[in-house]
Amino acid sequence: MRFSGWRPGPGGAPRAPAPPAGGAAAGSSSSPALARPSAGSMARAAALASCLEAVLGSRRNANRVFEILEPLLGREEQEEEEEDVLCAARTCSRLFGALLERRELFVGRLPAEEAALADNCSAEEKYKMWMRHRYNDCVRGLAGLMAHGAFQVKELSLCTLMKFVELEARYPLIKVEWKGSLTFPRELLKVVVDGLLPLNEDASLLISRFQEYMEYDDIRYFVIKAVTESIGQVMQKTKERPLPFYQQNVFSLISPINMPNKECDMVKFMVKQDNWEELKVSKLQAHKQAFEKMWLSFLKHKLPTGLYKKVLVILHDCILPYMNEPTLMIDFLTVAYGIGGAISLLALNGLFILIHQHNLEYPDFYKKLYSLLDPSIYHVKYRARFFHLLDLFLSSSHLPAYLVAAFIKRLSRLALTAPPEALLMVLPFICNLFRRHPACNVLVHRPNGPEDMSEDPYIMEEEEPSKSRALESCLWEIQSLQNHYHPDVAKAAAVLNQSLSEIEDDISGLLELSAYELFDKEVKKKAIDVPLEFEQVRGLFGKKNDIFAEHFTLD
Repeated sequence: MRFSGWRPGPGGAPRAPAPPAGGAAAGSSSSPALARPSAGSMARAAALASCLEAVLGSRRNANRVFEILEPLLGREEQEEEEEDVLCAARTCSRLFGALLERRELFVGRLPAEEAALADNCSAEEKYKMWMRHRYNDCVRGLAGLMAHGAFQVKELSLCTLMKFVELEARYPLIKVEWKGSLTFPRELLKVVVDGLLPLNEDASLLISRFQEYMEYDDIRYFVIKAVTESIGQVMQKTKERPLPFYQQNVFSLISPINMPNKECDMVKFMVKQDNWEELKVSKLQAHKQAFEKMWLSFLKHKLPTGLYKKVLVILHDCILPYMNEPTLMIDFLTVAYGIGGAISLLALNGLFILIHQHNLEYPDFYKKLYSLLDPSIYHVKYRARFFHLLDLFLSSSHLPAYLVAAFIKRLSRLALTAPPEALLMVLPFICNLFRRHPACNVLVHRPNGPEDMSEDPYIMEEEEPSKSRALESCLWEIQSLQNHYHPDVAKAAAVLNQSLSEIEDDISGLLELSAYELFDKEVKKKAIDVPLEFEQVRGLFGKKNDIFAEHFTLD
């Protein structure tokens, strides 16, 4: 709709356009690097600059704003139009940035465009309402460009929208109805967050560009709120069906969040209001509640397998410490613990924190832990973390002997097919279990072990440790490893033939031992000269009475 409600008054034309607002969102560091424009692009840029000067110089030229908005709204995305779109976005940034600073946009609940121009308002109010609608058109256009095929366009759209967020925070378009009301542009920031979380595209690169804004405590707080709202809206429509791209984008956005440890650490805000200290956004408790709600809403839905691993890796460091009630994560950890494989191994870390620090009772915990012992534990990349936690869980001297014996026997049986680097870690681990639980020494010193391995009473397939009959068996597996082809493994296995010292072996340096390190160590060993008795070679064929030796000599 064209604007025709303004008549110039005696005050003359408005002042010249103001420069863009300062700060991180509008500074040079936030502006994406642009390539050198072509001659045609420079001509179009000059035309847009002329429009900008005309619109800001006189309200008579207000309708020329459509020439600036056209590349953002009126055309389909094409590669050859990329420079036009970039130029239009930069021009819109300058135009509406100046209008926000000059307070020439309508403030308050915006009526529909037709009603606004037909109403009995002053020409000044009609102009501000009409230009506010054009500003909304610009925001919608920039939000659509965040899905553009060219990253340069996405980046400029993001930076422009965040500049508008900063300016709206400084010059609110929300009318203050009562003291203490918040005027932060939450709706505009929600538009940005929605643009960062597409359903069918990986937006990790654009999200990484956005992370600099997350350093502001107020931006982080309202982004957390917006993400929580987005998750509820999107996942409800899909009826709990996993959305790999969307959920990965959400994780990319929320996983790097650095939460403050103390309220006094919350000092960096994009904009502070007069009553800032009274608002939730300045309270650490409110930040923790929003953070907790966001993660719980994200994790209550089924995740792709790879995403389970990524969440569990950062859970103990980046999520649990900043939750008001960490025990609320028990449902997610229980589901992850029951999936099996590496995911179950990683879930152990979170469960350990809840059990150890928050007095969580987990029924049949050791039964589930015992069932995790399969051949893969010696090969997964999370092996070090798993055995570190397993060491902690089996450190109590109050555990029953049958339970520890079942773990020792199962680890020993699985060791028969383990690589050398894993054996050099698990054999000292087993020795430490014997030191902590002397009642299990019967496994080593039972004189009448089974002559035939098929007669071993231990039941490997039994899921219940108490029914595995481990205490009735012996460690013939360790005896077999004493003949291992690797001399270090054979030496480590032979330790059980002697009386164990009371001091436990430190296995921390062995947990992450790799095959490459083991091979490198062997290669770097210096060969030791061994004295040998031999008879020096004489003659051509080296025999004692070689007739050739009488006629020929070797030089």
